[in-house]
Amino acid sequence: MIPRDELAGWLRLLDTPEVGRESARRLLAAFASPQAVFDAPVAARRTVIGPVAAEALSEPRPHACTLTDTTLQWLASARDVPRHVITLGDPLYPAALLDTADPPLLLYAEGNAQLLQTPALAIVGSRNPTAQGRDNARALAAALSAAGLTVISGLALGIDGAAHEGALQGPGSTIAVVGTGLDIVYPRRHRDLVERIVRHGLMLSEYSLGTPPLPPHFPLRNRIIAGLRLGTLVVEAALRSGSLITARLASEAGRDVFAVPGSIHSPLARGCHALIKQGAKLVDDARDIIDELRIATPAGHDSAPSPVPVRGDVLLDALGFDPVSLDALVARTGWAPQDLSTRLFTLELDGQVARLPGQLFQRVLAG
Repeated sequence: MIPRDELAGWLRLLDTPEVGRESARRLLAAFASPQAVFDAPVAARRTVIGPVAAEALSEPRPHACTLTDTTLQWLASARDVPRHVITLGDPLYPAALLDTADPPLLLYAEGNAQLLQTPALAIVGSRNPTAQGRDNARALAAALSAAGLTVISGLALGIDGAAHEGALQGPGSTIAVVGTGLDIVYPRRHRDLVERIVRHGLMLSEYSLGTPPLPPHFPLRNRIIAGLRLGTLVVEAALRSGSLITARLASEAGRDVFAVPGSIHSPLARGCHALIKQGAKLVDDARDIIDELRIATPAGHDSAPSPVPVRGDVLLDALGFDPVSLDALVARTGWAPQDLSTRLFTLELDGQVARLPGQLFQRVLAG
């Protein structure tokens, strides 16, 4: 466990509002440790950062002392699942983040921290995906995890959650990078998923315990997701989407960007299509990613599984793979609306068709 004085120094440095992340990094580069920063004369600190911030570091912060006690208690209360506070220079700190423009100075981790050293791929996408998009994310994550890749995502509803669920099925497992303190589950709907990730994967955050889900935290969280992995796969994203921010950060960091194409009529496919036009690699099978990244798959793992088409059916053929209205299906099949509704309801119960907002229907591939 990190010594109390060392932890207190890090938390005091990060808890000083006048000192941002960039200023903190400059101070650490100049003085080597938080304690050395505080021990240095104000004049020496002024040569590195502005006078207001340099002076602010002279005053102890009561909140930092309380946070130190809370964090030590959190670390000590771990039972069968390890907890860590990982600072720059710690052997557990992921080397990939050090190559990014804005590496976090401190990370809180709960679960298998060794996953930070494994080959990883981020999967991100819409918070409100289609049923097919959710299934695709889950199936692709499961295939990548089976091939030994750790899947990283942000624990959001929709594609993120499906990616974590799929990845937990394989040995690669998953890392959830969150925008809150690790003692807060957000969204609450993912409480059970978080418990599974803690036991079989890793929860990761740069935010101190007790930090609530504040809107500015989530775009910042994306830079960690972007920095930890070999590449990013986007599964369903609108043109204005946080997922595209993650993809841009990945591209700027020299990482590969992958995208799953969709219907030309679907707003949730437009972000992926834009990425493909900009040079992202089109993915319709996990093998596309494994081959591109030159990942050596485990023995006996000849190829990554892909979604398997459902059996032939007149109505399923008429549905195609785009969202479609009941009126359009009437025109395509010649069936009466009542007969169509009955058959669609049966296919819904069978998991082969999803009902979308706006009275639209979409065929779902069995994975």
